[in-house]
Amino acid sequence: MTADQVLTVRGDAELVARAGHLFAGAQQEFVCVARDLDTWSQPAARQAISGRIRAGGEAGFAVNKLLSPAALADEATRLHLHQVMERGARVRISSTPLPHETIIIDRRVMILAGRDAPGLREFTVTTSPTLVGGVYALFQAAWETATDLAAYLSGDVPHLDADSLTILRALGAGHTDETAARQLGLSLRTYRRRVAELMAKLEAGSRFQAGLRVGELRLNG
Repeated sequence: MTADQVLTVRGDAELVARAGHLFAGAQQEFVCVARDLDTWSQPAARQAISGRIRAGGEAGFAVNKLLSPAALADEATRLHLHQVMERGARVRISSTPLPHETIIIDRRVMILAGRDAPGLREFTVTTSPTLVGGVYALFQAAWETATDLAAYLSGDVPHLDADSLTILRALGAGHTDETAARQLGLSLRTYRRRVAELMAKLEAGSRFQAGLRVGELRLNG
């Protein structure tokens, strides 16, 4: 790509075919901003990216990943992130929404993922110094206010007794209230009251958020 060029591709396969060489060309810094780990989901794209992340421990090469709490929803993902950190990458969790998922390479190339939509996902690749510099400045601001992964996971954990954990596991299993209450030997009214109390304790605005919060705090093991 030449300076200031902007290229739009559709789908991971075209992204790797037309811009995959840019990953291998990273020399100083690799930045990844994502809501979760599914944006760069195809094997070829993951291999191109992880090849550079494995070099995160090399002197003078930095790998920085900024993710939303949704990325911590399951144990396998958290294990993967710990392994990435062991290879030298830095991982932080943002408390503010991350509307666009982005990769920035050496502050000279940017890959911006389009919003989820039916069909192939659209990616924009650019080497425009103005565009790359502007988005990188936004990344830096979000990075400074984000929390290191280890500190995020070791934050204050609310005290939950065995009954509360049982209810949370039933909630996470996706059962209807009627089914969960019957399995736990509770009345429907009591079950719903306990769920509401747990949501308040976990500072969750919805049952989905409660499930994410359980994952973040490692309460579902």
